[in-house]
Amino acid sequence: MIRGLDTTVRRIRRRVFEEVARLGFKANAETLHNDMEEIPYRMVNDETKYRDSVYRARSIVRERLRLAMGLSLRPEDKPVHLTAGVEASNISDKYYEPPLMQVIPSACMACEERGYEVSNMCKGCLAHPCMEVCPKGAISMVNGKSYIDQEKCIKCGKCKSACPYDAISKKERPCQQACGVGAIESDAQGRAKINNDKCVSCGMCMVNCPFGAISDKSQIFQLARALAEGDEIVAEIAPAYAGQFGDNITPRNLKAALQELGFSEFYEVALGADIGAVAEAHHYVNKVTTGELPFLLTSCCPSWAMLAKIYFPDLVDQVSQELTPMVATARTIKKEHPNAKVVFIGPCAAKKLEAMRRTVRSDVDFVITFEELQAMFDAKDIDLTKYEAESSFHNATGAGRGYAVAGGVAEAIEKCIREYYPGTEVNIEHAEGLAECKKVLALAKAGKMNGCLIEGMGCPGGCVAGAGTNIPVAKAQKKIKDFVKASTNPIPPKELEEIELK
Repeated sequence: MIRGLDTTVRRIRRRVFEEVARLGFKANAETLHNDMEEIPYRMVNDETKYRDSVYRARSIVRERLRLAMGLSLRPEDKPVHLTAGVEASNISDKYYEPPLMQVIPSACMACEERGYEVSNMCKGCLAHPCMEVCPKGAISMVNGKSYIDQEKCIKCGKCKSACPYDAISKKERPCQQACGVGAIESDAQGRAKINNDKCVSCGMCMVNCPFGAISDKSQIFQLARALAEGDEIVAEIAPAYAGQFGDNITPRNLKAALQELGFSEFYEVALGADIGAVAEAHHYVNKVTTGELPFLLTSCCPSWAMLAKIYFPDLVDQVSQELTPMVATARTIKKEHPNAKVVFIGPCAAKKLEAMRRTVRSDVDFVITFEELQAMFDAKDIDLTKYEAESSFHNATGAGRGYAVAGGVAEAIEKCIREYYPGTEVNIEHAEGLAECKKVLALAKAGKMNGCLIEGMGCPGGCVAGAGTNIPVAKAQKKIKDFVKASTNPIPPKELEEIELK
């Protein structure tokens, strides 16, 4: 795992976002083409040769640049200029267009999908258990060492398990290993390719590729433009923000820095989580405990909801119809600020596609991640430690803030049920990571989860492990725990359900 490490891939990605944000803040259509052309040369020169070739590194930066501008990758079989289509993105209200996650062909190293290979750790032992357990006779002794015939090998892994020296290595494509829905395939050249019919846009392939060959589209350019033009823009900030911008950065620091960028007002997405927790508590008691529904699936994670719709379409009716925290908060904002543009700031790549849905477009205008927001601060040379607002964000409860970690959604709903309906038995199940989510949904389909409230999180660890985060997962989880503990109110009042959002 390379999550949370300050790697070269992460630095390149951040630098691209920073350069694109500068383009947006500059908002100069006359020089945009030339400004874009300059970026790969500024980023990659003889002193900063990230790959085997300066020219290849620049080529990859160009494709990253296009994705960061909200454009698609260029085709490999026809000449398309770097700035082709940029006029359509040189606006402040461009929506995401699928596919969100894309493999940059020139960056992919065509890793082997799966296989086993004997390393130099082999001692050529007399017992040679690897040979004894191989069901296909694929292992022999060559020059005193074990050798695997790849033509005969069925990749069962029994040899690796039997080796007392751990001398047999399992080779597996990192992006493929991280994908819980089997969406990573291979093209004709053996490079990774995403099957968009299977992909649920969680972004785990992107953060686990050590070559940075997978990237997502961004609205950072369009948002910077809107801010530069002085539009009324309101930020809604996911509770996972705790700790993402520095150990000692308080909500007041973050709020002041956002004001410096040009945001006019600020809300906690935990407000929408509180609304959802109350609604789903009532839903569980009124529908599941009565037997009207066999179980209830939470809906706040877009990858989890998409997983259910794609792979278990007959369970769609069990997915909660309550608004996700992002949308519930956005609708609250639009009621109070009808002319404002709403920006969701969070840890999640999949939220970008959730906001693209026609039923959500009128509520959420932009989605950016914590990683992208940090790049915007960098582009404007904003040091968060030097800014502090007079007040914090709008207050939310510990229950809503706890949505940021795996198990937090179900825990919030359970606390509400026990408060509103004393004595009610609550059966909780939760899964994190798409592979585990699929297993739980399969059990639910088979009738093994009846009576349960089932929470699914596409990212192992929950929202704090999302593809757009800045710090290690364990550290983020602790920050959220402290954030929840410090909340004035543990759960929202029962009356919160009366807020009309739909």
